[in-house]
Amino acid sequence: MRMLFLGDIFGRPGRSIVFERLRQVRRDWNVARVVANAENASGGIGLNAKAARQLLDAGIDVMTGGNHIFRNADITPFLETTDRLLRPANYPAGAPGAGWAVYRPKDGPPYAVINLLGRTFMPAVDCPFASADAILAGLPGDVTLRLVDFHAEATSEKKAMGYYLDGRVSAVLGTHTHVQTADAQHLPRGTAYMTDIGMTGPAASCLGMDPEEVIARFRTGLPRRFVVSRAAPEMQGALLDIDAATGKVVTISGWRLA
Repeated sequence: MRMLFLGDIFGRPGRSIVFERLRQVRRDWNVARVVANAENASGGIGLNAKAARQLLDAGIDVMTGGNHIFRNADITPFLETTDRLLRPANYPAGAPGAGWAVYRPKDGPPYAVINLLGRTFMPAVDCPFASADAILAGLPGDVTLRLVDFHAEATSEKKAMGYYLDGRVSAVLGTHTHVQTADAQHLPRGTAYMTDIGMTGPAASCLGMDPEEVIARFRTGLPRRFVVSRAAPEMQGALLDIDAATGKVVTISGWRLA
């Protein structure tokens, strides 16, 4: 079975390429399931309910979030009515929505998606390592296919999470930094790992934003209003070939489509 995990969908350009090309991608690449991080799909920061519905309708099976998931107020009731959009599981108790879910499609094996948020250079949240332990302890025994989106800033924290969960989950895939890394690999106990799966959005940009505004901020140190780049978008992510019987990722590779 093949799964595609798309890196952070960024702004209108990211949404547009998903709307225009994802269904064809699913056919051409024989993709059974698509998971995507979508926390910055609206205006480059946050996700609103309208965009969330549109992205799910475009062929995404499950979406994950990150530190900006609660940016738009109308996403809160949406989170509380669906399990197809997750927010990080290690937000403090009482946060709206769910941080993980099990899906049981009729045409394939059950699978779990777990969304975690790093703490280094990020908002104060509960420990993602402890949260992962608690979630794994509660998963049904027949759910061997387990995907983790670790939305984190520091490479070291992402690597640490990969090794911590090695052998206990199918894959640990990093999001948030919007730059696709060239380290798709299997860790010693068999878990597939990639530090950052990249960004689905305007490629010629500074993490999705207009470079000129970002350059001005770095040169002057003064506040600037960042705007989403109008450059042509591309899709980036990780392509996983999975043994449906065991939940093990057989191959993992970085994936890009302009």
